[in-house]
Amino acid sequence: MDDQQKRAIIADAWHMKGTAHVPYIVEVGRPHLATLEYWDNDANELAWNIDYHRSLREVIDYNIPNIKPNVGIGIVASAIGCETVPNNEADPWIKPLINESTVDRVYDLRKPDINTCEVYDRAFKRLSYLQSHSSLPLRMLNVPSPLVVASQVCEYTSFVESTITHPNEVHHLMELVTASVIEYLQQQLRRIRNLYTAGHEPFYIPKEIGIRISDDTAAIMSPNGFKKYGLPYNSLIAREFHGLIWHSCGDVTRVLPAVLETPELRGVDIVLPQNNWEKLKAAIEGRAAILARHYYWDHSRKEVDLLDYSRQILDYFGRDGVLILTSTPTLPDAVSLSTQLRGLCEG
Repeated sequence: MDDQQKRAIIADAWHMKGTAHVPYIVEVGRPHLATLEYWDNDANELAWNIDYHRSLREVIDYNIPNIKPNVGIGIVASAIGCETVPNNEADPWIKPLINESTVDRVYDLRKPDINTCEVYDRAFKRLSYLQSHSSLPLRMLNVPSPLVVASQVCEYTSFVESTITHPNEVHHLMELVTASVIEYLQQQLRRIRNLYTAGHEPFYIPKEIGIRISDDTAAIMSPNGFKKYGLPYNSLIAREFHGLIWHSCGDVTRVLPAVLETPELRGVDIVLPQNNWEKLKAAIEGRAAILARHYYWDHSRKEVDLLDYSRQILDYFGRDGVLILTSTPTLPDAVSLSTQLRGLCEG
């Protein structure tokens, strides 16, 4: 199967069209992070991506070789003024500007100038380097939701508390970060000449589907809190880009009904081992495509049959509008699993 055929099948899945094939991707190893080795070294980042996709040649799935220009999820917060701390353990840490005793400082914040902000300039230079030194298509730089950015600018716990104690200040912050996120995404789409996916994760997402956002803060919000501070601002992004694919790690069953109120919602990217399937199915009911994610480390048991788990997904949720994203610790494991998944997902 060539790349164009893969793209067509994946697009049909996002559109929830009936198809004989369920798209699936098998990744290998732990996540590739923007640690010190890669954070400020474009050549190292490019080399890692090329080597990784070269190693996947024997893996039979719906992956299409591409480059992930990872700079972490904190670029917008950093552009607003948060200190960024690169490290050897994870994506750069973001130091908040505001806490429970300084919430009124939100009124001093300004939307970063997309043309003069040094943080944006460095991130966009990475895009320029990668596409001038490789013919592979690019993913977008990491796409945070407004809630994620707000909970980085305002210390995490303080932000959640402030949604109750300081609603006006939180709404002011949400308006500022949403405008900043939209401009950040628009600028990327203008700069990336060969776009692989409208997001930063491995599945192909055509631009007509909309934008994929990471909204991990949503999982710890109450349903009413999400309706007030998540839904309105995600909806602005969905309208601006004519569609949205929503992701949050963790148990999302409480907020999912509110998420599904998002206009032009195309899909939900959910970590299935962290959620009650019955509640998920009852909420979604064919209203959006499901990217069923279960990396090997998402399972509570150390050993799990990833093929059997994938089979259970298809038996329970059906095959239309379903995509499967999984991973294995080693390349030989990925080759074996991908071959077995081909029989399951294309049978």
